[in-house]
Amino acid sequence: MRSAVIALVLMLAGGVAQAAEPTVAEKAAMDRTLDTLHDAAARADGPRYFATYAPGAVFIGTDVTERWTLAEFRAFAEPFFSKGRGWTYRPRQRWLTLTDDPCRCIAWFDEVLDSESYGTTRGVGVLILADGDWKVAQYALSFPVPNDLAKGIVAEIKAYEARKVTEQK
Repeated sequence: MRSAVIALVLMLAGGVAQAAEPTVAEKAAMDRTLDTLHDAAARADGPRYFATYAPGAVFIGTDVTERWTLAEFRAFAEPFFSKGRGWTYRPRQRWLTLTDDPCRCIAWFDEVLDSESYGTTRGVGVLILADGDWKVAQYALSFPVPNDLAKGIVAEIKAYEARKVTEQK
């Protein structure tokens, strides 16, 4: 983890990072981490699920209030996992991009996921190579909104937020 942070700082100090396609082996290793993340969540396997995250990871959920440190997210998820309840997101498409530097230890991804409860969702995030394993440093889950529906959805969100402000007064 420390080497990935150092590499990121050096990369940012030197300018904008160049993107690279991962090799077949790098892609397989990154896919394995993300596939394990989704499989462990579906099986409510907390230890295996949280083992896919880097120690300082952040999970960003679909609600604007959901920005959790790893400890906060574990506290949220463990009661579900302990009852055998997880969540299932099946990857439909995934794109992986790697930094084009000697370290090749930072990658970002986006994926389209299918969920029985939410339909089409999107996951985006950052992976870091730590001690030979790819770990999730940040994961953000969202609902992609078709452009034709965006104005109506945004209007509903604005009305909801206005109601919440009024209720708090």
